[in-house]
Amino acid sequence: MAGADAPKIERGEPVALVLGAGGARGLAQIGVIDALVARGLEIVAVAGSSSGALVGGLYAAGELGVFRDWLLSMNRTDMLRLLDPVFGKPALFEGTRLMAALRERTGDLQIEDLPIDFTAVAVDLMRQREVWLRQGDLWDAVRGSIAIPGVFTPHRVNGRELVDGGLLAPLPIAATRLSDAHRLIAVDMNSWPMTPPGAPAKPDEPEPRSGDEAPAHSRLLDWIEHRFHRSGDDADASPHYGFTELMARSLDTMQAQIARVQMALDPPELVIRIPRDACQFYEFWRAKELIAIGRVEADKALDEAGY
Repeated sequence: MAGADAPKIERGEPVALVLGAGGARGLAQIGVIDALVARGLEIVAVAGSSSGALVGGLYAAGELGVFRDWLLSMNRTDMLRLLDPVFGKPALFEGTRLMAALRERTGDLQIEDLPIDFTAVAVDLMRQREVWLRQGDLWDAVRGSIAIPGVFTPHRVNGRELVDGGLLAPLPIAATRLSDAHRLIAVDMNSWPMTPPGAPAKPDEPEPRSGDEAPAHSRLLDWIEHRFHRSGDDADASPHYGFTELMARSLDTMQAQIARVQMALDPPELVIRIPRDACQFYEFWRAKELIAIGRVEADKALDEAGY
């Protein structure tokens, strides 16, 4: 879907890509990038918040293929082994193990050295403002941008306590203004759900547990699923949310509204929309399915816009 009265992006014309916040839904943006590249659009700048910063940083570094192959090789147990629970801190996980695994696969990368202009957007918790990270260590910037309050601990960068960029900029359009791009494409992570309103949600298919799953990881998975899944078996009853699911849905609601305002104030030439119910925000092991959704939605938007 294109912005009102927006001119069509011509082939070879410099494009800035804005990638939104959305937890595991953000992996759909890998499929979006595949579709854009396949149509010959020249992406010269990327700005991203939260999981959009993760995907965008990897694309800007030329490492998205490595990341994709790694994701597709992993199951739920592998993902859980990347989590490092913390005690006595205001979050569930530290995030150190995950970032170490990413750094191991790509090496140490400096944002200013990336072949594509990149901005990771985080929030300075004390000053209550957006922070645009355009230089320095890539993985420090991404770690700050993905620090969902209550899930990952805040991350200190240059003396500032940073948390998830999606709190103030779930679709960081303004962060592309420093680029040389002529046109703007945005990926909105809060589109209409795939499941029609009033219809019962399709139950998740449980993935078989691997035989080598450690008891601790099994208990952690059971706890996460218990905390995030709705209680009660009556599809017609009012939903009963656990604390964690209520927090996730509340963040989605807030971010969807902010993103709508951002797009109204600064309309992109093209908006690609990912259904907000594509997955639970922690289901990173559904990468193959999510990448496919991103490709389908991007191709649909590009076809409708005449590309």
